[in-house]
Amino acid sequence: MEEVREGKACLGLGRESLVVVASGRGWVPLDDGRMKMCIHRSRVVLATDQVNARSILMYQQNLDKIAELSSHSAMGVSGPNCDLVNFSEYISKNLKLYELSNDGLKLSTHAQANFCRGELAKALRKGPFQVNVILGGYDEKVPTGGSLYVMDYLGSCAKVNYGAQGYASNFCLSIMDRDWEEGLTEEQAVKIVEHCIRELQMRFLINQSNFIIKVIDKDGLRTLKFGADPADN
Repeated sequence: MEEVREGKACLGLGRESLVVVASGRGWVPLDDGRMKMCIHRSRVVLATDQVNARSILMYQQNLDKIAELSSHSAMGVSGPNCDLVNFSEYISKNLKLYELSNDGLKLSTHAQANFCRGELAKALRKGPFQVNVILGGYDEKVPTGGSLYVMDYLGSCAKVNYGAQGYASNFCLSIMDRDWEEGLTEEQAVKIVEHCIRELQMRFLINQSNFIIKVIDKDGLRTLKFGADPADN
């Protein structure tokens, strides 16, 4: 019973934190002039903790829980490490297989989210994946550019402007609700995420020293910063 109550997976309310914010939608003016015509389209900022732990044991503090799905999309996953790795690889490899089987056709972020949701729902009747997911991406053909989808282990899916999974949601959603606004720049979005991380490190009972932050925009997926290098194994 102890495992069920604590279970990082069953309710997606375990020790791991998953925080995400989309940095605005549509066309907005820029002051830094990085783009032609002083305009840019929205991007998505993803952040997760890097802890791999179970019960009282700490296994790893440099885990990358943000899985790359394509050059312009990724998903953050919270849950036990076995399901986290299994589901992340299952989704990413199937999306790659679809691309190879259809002459290089890539699914949009919306299509990827629906495929992911479908697999979560299908697995409920067989062997459920005990994971909660936040999936984000950037699409050139979509007017809003970046898009973000939140899914739970029961297969529900919602398109959102910002979101959080795990215990992080108790601390972060109020911050995002207050600070998020239409047309955020990358710097403003990252600042919100860092505010959430500081709040977790200050208020959350369990110590989480390392977080990784990634950004998805028109140039693709890139790692902005991390607490511990995921490649250092």
